[in-house]
Amino acid sequence: MSGFPDAAAWRAACCGDSVLDAWAGPWTACFAIESDGHATVFNLVDGKVTQDAGEPSFTLSAPASVWAKFLLPVPPRHHQGVFAMMYRLPEFAIKGSQLAFMQHAHVARRVLEIGKWLALGNAEPVPVTLHPREGDRAVPPVTGGYVPVTVRGVTYQIYHEIAGTGRDVLCMHTAGADGRQFHGLMADRRITDDHRLVSFDLPWHGKSPPPEGAVPGSWRLNTDLYVELIMGFVAAAGLDKPIALGASMSGEICLELAYRHPEAFGGIVACEACDKINQRQTVWAAHPQVNQSLFVPEWIRALSAPQSPAEYTEQITWHYGQGGPQVFFGDIAFYSGDWDARDRVGRIDTNRCRLFMLTGEYDYSCTVELSEATAAKIPGVKFQAMAGIGHFPFAENPKLFAEYLLPVLRELAEPGR
Repeated sequence: MSGFPDAAAWRAACCGDSVLDAWAGPWTACFAIESDGHATVFNLVDGKVTQDAGEPSFTLSAPASVWAKFLLPVPPRHHQGVFAMMYRLPEFAIKGSQLAFMQHAHVARRVLEIGKWLALGNAEPVPVTLHPREGDRAVPPVTGGYVPVTVRGVTYQIYHEIAGTGRDVLCMHTAGADGRQFHGLMADRRITDDHRLVSFDLPWHGKSPPPEGAVPGSWRLNTDLYVELIMGFVAAAGLDKPIALGASMSGEICLELAYRHPEAFGGIVACEACDKINQRQTVWAAHPQVNQSLFVPEWIRALSAPQSPAEYTEQITWHYGQGGPQVFFGDIAFYSGDWDARDRVGRIDTNRCRLFMLTGEYDYSCTVELSEATAAKIPGVKFQAMAGIGHFPFAENPKLFAEYLLPVLRELAEPGR
């Protein structure tokens, strides 16, 4: 196929790949990669790629022009991964059994990575990730603990971490994740010398357990519950008009906080946020025939920019693989379901609380265009697109994100503003 390596060489490289070898086991799969009608078939028996023919149960199909952009060292946005292309490129298609693909999305992604590595003229072995590796991921000096937060008669033990001194910044994690996403920022002295970063894990997330007697798989987040949990934590932790910082679902709730509780915050930074997100809920995150700990990391993997360092993107996928039953699904019930602020974002008063919106170039879920359209409805908001960043700005590339965040923090620190 045009752009991809010779089929035999591609399959041979897959046979010797350490990642695919680690996943080998008592399972079989057969799928194809198709470009302009020409297909390369990958038949896996006992989890290992063979040179034998097989009948594909699913096919990843796109024109050569799309694959050519995917194969670039740094692909343009919406071409950086399978789910990005599936979501944003109508000429890309997953043909055949959707269930089979979702069950083996991690395998298909790895086969594509191997093909790309060879297509770029690199020698084997193929690295575990094609993201660049910086090699200096710092360990943040955090302290942690629990505070009880009671909402609607239910008491939750909420785990939180703190780093730095100065003005409080309330750090809110993305769907299906936890406060570890802020460790990169917490290790950045440019921020922590003047700000106290306080992250917390929502109930059911990270180190915050479900409440007593809760049914596994029953977590469902909605706008009212989310606001009550945040305001309850702010009170329980004794935070004084913190700056609110969030992205994705926590970016959305930042807009709600600006609308409902502007006086409670010293500023709000809503990343990867807009007034309504469609079609991001996925039944496969709660499907009994799909391994959630393998699928959910694949569903979110291409949301990170291809330039983001491997040290951080690997941590993001690891965190997502640790989620409890249907926790990610329950968060997306808010993010791309209950959340709809189209009737009220225009009534946010930025004179009562300054609002900043930042969105990454590579975010294919909440695109720059979606965020910018929402910002256009809010008088006084400041919007900025972030080049070279995706959906998880503070988690996937904290050093680069800090370059966008620091001017905001400086502006919020200006006297009389």
